[in-house]
Amino acid sequence: MYQPPHFRSDDPVVAADLMRAHPLASLVSTDDTGFPFASHLPLHLEERDGRFVLWGHCAKPNPHWRYLQARPEALAIFMGPHAYLSPSVYPDLQRVPTWNYLTVHCRVRARLVEDALAKDRLLKKLIGDHEPAYAEQWRGLGEEFAHKMLAGIVGFELEVTEWACKLKLGQHRPESHARMREQYAAGTPDERALAGWMERLGMEGN
Repeated sequence: MYQPPHFRSDDPVVAADLMRAHPLASLVSTDDTGFPFASHLPLHLEERDGRFVLWGHCAKPNPHWRYLQARPEALAIFMGPHAYLSPSVYPDLQRVPTWNYLTVHCRVRARLVEDALAKDRLLKKLIGDHEPAYAEQWRGLGEEFAHKMLAGIVGFELEVTEWACKLKLGQHRPESHARMREQYAAGTPDERALAGWMERLGMEGN
């Protein structure tokens, strides 16, 4: 990922917050012909000994797990809030539109999770992230149903070997920050989220 220094964040807390707030990742590896293959999957983030680990699963008919088995190295991309930025926020006219966004890219090494008990534990991590109350319903569905559902997926543990976090918010244009925040704060949910990140990063403007 292209990383101008003013957009780069090396803070693992910031990266973790983004990944947890926007867990639907694009997992990209290569198919048997060497062409990129992507699956869009919710991933559960854990921090282990100062490193990130991601957990997820795909349907068994999805060939992605076979590609991960053959070539374990892959890329997981988390896309945070993003929005158009009008050049009207700048005090001078010699400006052009742009698009602001927050993202985390993780280089990962995959290990398949195929044991039924381990897959059940993996699912409970995701349930805990998104609907903890569903855990009771899942347990009440019965062993036969659970076994059938677990047989239909392949889980994976993704050890993050490198990560990069990019916060593209016009940090190098402080003269625009006040108007940018004002416009974003009155906009869509994504725009309001960007305004919140500007506040978090201390982009007060002039």
